[in-house]
Amino acid sequence: MTTPAQGSRILEGALYACDNSKFDSDGKGRYWPGTEAWFAWLTRTIDRYGPDRCLWALAPDQPFDAAGTLTESLPWLARIRELGVPAAFAAQDGCDQPGLLPWDSFDVLFLAGSTEWKLGPVAERLAREAKARGKGVHMGRVNSRSRLQIAEWFGCDSADGTYLAYGPDKNLPKLLKWLDKLDGTPSLLGGMHPSSAHYAVSSTAPAHEAPATAHHRVERLPREHRYLRPQGHLFLPYRRLDVRAREPADRAVPRRAPPGAPSALLLRPGRSAALAGRAHPQRGRRVAAHRLGALRRRQPR
Repeated sequence: MTTPAQGSRILEGALYACDNSKFDSDGKGRYWPGTEAWFAWLTRTIDRYGPDRCLWALAPDQPFDAAGTLTESLPWLARIRELGVPAAFAAQDGCDQPGLLPWDSFDVLFLAGSTEWKLGPVAERLAREAKARGKGVHMGRVNSRSRLQIAEWFGCDSADGTYLAYGPDKNLPKLLKWLDKLDGTPSLLGGMHPSSAHYAVSSTAPAHEAPATAHHRVERLPREHRYLRPQGHLFLPYRRLDVRAREPADRAVPRRAPPGAPSALLLRPGRSAALAGRAHPQRGRRVAAHRLGALRRRQPR
């Protein structure tokens, strides 16, 4: 997954998808560059990596606003198709109301919206309708095994999340186990998952020998590259740009998860976490010592 604010390099032979940076960790779209700059970036990206490897490109949307998303997206869906890639439309809370889903104008239904709506019965019904219409379905913000299972139950073709951006060495084996479990068991929708229909792409991690396959063989991948592994489902991880982060990646501290986020430990560089209101590692030790001293003073002698 790549975005205008990210500037990720796509590994040769890898599939990719283009998000629009309209939604970020605080939901305010801090990195949205504007429609013309976004479309210029999208055109450059597709020219560089090729339309045949692009799964879809998401049209501009208004997070959590179905009517606003329709207004934002309609002028751009046809222009995305003209670039030779499938156009994705973001489904938001309330988009099931008449006239808010331009089915004939897009190719992929992107399940966005609030967490409650995205995992609820309306989103499931729309996902199944999209599949019946011959369209692809993608679910955003999938950062746990339970959400990945829900996406599979809905019939989603792909999902994305920042799960691998926080501690990729630890979380990559977990994610691969989740995918292996989904791909090695009967599908909830009937039949078996295909073994090599798509690729699961991991986030950046230390170099090691990637598993060799008939489709792709990579040895000793550089740190900044991404890995390929044949899977029946596609997981598109990405890290949203944070220009405030300047500390080494290994100096990470727990970050408070946003409301509605999965109950997983999210890691972010120390300086970035400090600017977000969390303690810097050194300051955190001082605060912990201060609190421990206060606790001891309150204990009866």
